[in-house]
Parts: sequence; C-alpha cells; structure tokens
Amino acid sequence: MKTKTIRKTLIMGILFSTIIIATAQNTAQKIIGSNQGLHIGGYGQIDYNRTINNDLNYNAKLDVHRLVTFLGYNFNEKTSFVSELEFEHVVEVYVEQAFLSHNIRDNFSINAGLMLIPMGIQNLYHEPPTFNGVERTNIDKYIVPTTWREMGASVNGRIMDNTLSYELMLVNGFNGYDGEGVFTGNKGLRSGRQKGAESYMTAPDFASRFSYVGIPNLNLGLSTYFGESESTAYNGLDLSDKNAVASADSTIIGINMMGIDGRYQKGALQLRGQYIVADLSNTNQYNTFTGKDLGSKMLGYYAEAGYNLLSEKETNNELIAFARYENYNTHKEVEEGGISINSNYDRKDVIIGLGLKLAKGAMFKIDYQIQSNGNSNPRTDQINIGTAVWF
Repeated sequence: MKTKTIRKTLIMGILFSTIIIATAQNTAQKIIGSNQGLHIGGYGQIDYNRTINNDLNYNAKLDVHRLVTFLGYNFNEKTSFVSELEFEHVVEVYVEQAFLSHNIRDNFSINAGLMLIPMGIQNLYHEPPTFNGVERTNIDKYIVPTTWREMGASVNGRIMDNTLSYELMLVNGFNGYDGEGVFTGNKGLRSGRQKGAESYMTAPDFASRFSYVGIPNLNLGLSTYFGESESTAYNGLDLSDKNAVASADSTIIGINMMGIDGRYQKGALQLRGQYIVADLSNTNQYNTFTGKDLGSKMLGYYAEAGYNLLSEKETNNELIAFARYENYNTHKEVEEGGISINSNYDRKDVIIGLGLKLAKGAMFKIDYQIQSNGNSNPRTDQINIGTAVWF
C-alpha cells in the first residue's frame, strides 16, 4: 500500500512549519490583489491545423481550442478568490482554477482549493499570447501534463529583496488506477490528472517552485514534484489480507519530477529553454498488473529563440520570428526484466514561425512544425495558424 504515508506526513509537518517562518506573494494575487471588488478577464485560442503529406491528403482541422473566463473577487486587501472556467473544443467544460488566497503579511500568502501545479513555464503561464507558436510545447503536454491542476493547499513567498520567489504545495496525486490502469507509455501521466473532479487521496504529494530574478532581463526557475499516484484499490482495503495489500501495492507509481527553466529578454531578442525529468518507480509491478507499458523515466527539453522584426520601426506592434527545437521521450528508460523501450515514444519537433502582436494581449500566429521519432518513421509536417487573446 502507500508505504510512504509516514514520510509524507513528515513532509506536511515540515511544510506547515515553513509557513510560520516564510514570506511570500501569490502570482494570482498580482492580478487581482491591487483593488477591491470583482475582476473579470479571460483568454482564448482559435486554431487551424493541417498535416502536410506528399502521398496522402488530410483534411484541415478548425477548432475553438479553448475559451477561458477569469473571475476574481477581492473581499478586502488581504483576502481574494480566484477562478477560471474553461471551454475546450466548444463542448468540453472544465474548472481550471478555484482557490481562496489570504495574505498573512507582505510577501507571504496561504492558498487552498484547486490550483496549478508549479512545474515548468507553461503550466503557470499558458495564456496564448505569452508563448510563441500556435500550440503549447509538447514537452508541456507529454512530460508536464499541462494544464495540470489539483486540489490542495500552498504557501507563496518572496525573499532576498524580492529577487527569489517560492511556492510550496501539498496536493492530491494522480489517479493511477481506478479499476484499470490509467498511465501509458505514450501519454505518460497525463490521463491521471484529477482536475478537482471528485478527487481522492490516500496521502498528499508535494510540489514546489523557486524563481530567481536577481539578474537583469533573466528569469530562472526550479520546480519539483514528489509523491505517489492514487489508487482506488486502497479504498476499503482489508489491511490484514496480505494478498489484497500486495495487489493494491502493484497499482501505484512513485513519482519524482524535477524541472529547470530560463527566460531571457533584452530589446528585440527573446530566449527561453526548459528541461524536465521524471523518475517513476514500481513500473514493472504496475505494468504487469494493469497490462500497460509505462516507462520508468521520462525526459524532455526545448530551446527557443525569437526576435522582434519590428523593433526598429515606429510602431507598437511586434512581429516575432522564432525557432524552437524540442525533444520529449516518455520511454527514456524502462525497468529491467519488464517491457522493452519503444522508440516511437522518443519524439522530436522543429518549429519555425511568426507571431504578430496587434495590441497587448492580441496576436495572430503561424508556424510550420516538423515532427519525427526515434523509430525512423516518416516525419510528420504540419502547418498551424491561430488567433490568441488575453485580457
């Protein structure tokens, strides 16, 4: 069963001891914490995607990919509520965030509810005008399952003359087993996000992020996530039944994930990159019990450069040309004595494109994407065109 319950309880104690001595500020409160009252905003993304193939014809896909409404309310200068309601592909509805935040003192707040896991760049900053390219990076789909949000409590702070910010969080884990295996070699942990929809938990997982802005024009980030997946096999489990306990133990995955990222912008030049690695334990037992093909290590990274071609023109518009290389492998390693590595899960993307900023928060985008994998299969080319808004 979840043998790390005592360890996680100790982590909880350490976290809440940290609450007593820390100082911080919540990112969402930067948006809604300046004035009292109701705040309304949102963002949206509308896409055109077409696969290019010399031998086969593919129909284009046109999609209202996502439309998100932001509602925030400041009860007073210390207490705020944050929520986001998301419509995806017109017919799917999700709550992306819903949490209460309270400032204990300057640069220190506590939060509880449905919150974003602070892993990497795009899971926190995924509004379409904030990133280059029509679609989000694939490392932030297959390794970091953006948009990744779970139920829990957190503290946020800033120290070192506000140059170092941090977030420490306790949340429910991924749903790894609900009568059948949920994780796969292709999608990794993505299908296990509980998203606050009647989430369940045996013991909490721990997430953190530290961001440093003490160097001009540079933002550096370090993110961590430690814990175990959840399993319905533990609900009502007879602890005296050793066979039942052994079966339940086969349905959980230990997860240790770490990411580093950097963003640099000076004048017309933009640079950003990210590296994420996730070590997964108990995968042989999990795959044997569930019939899945989950790997024991996932790894991904990307490097991107952009340049504003209108920087020397007398205009408030921006025309950003960019190029990005991305590698994401959900089968970087497998445990010995189990499944074999599937090279199809070692994927690479090369993307070049343009983004025209018409105003703050409004963009047209176009890019060309070349995808390949480690199995030497024919590459896949795709053209993407989109609109992006954030207000």
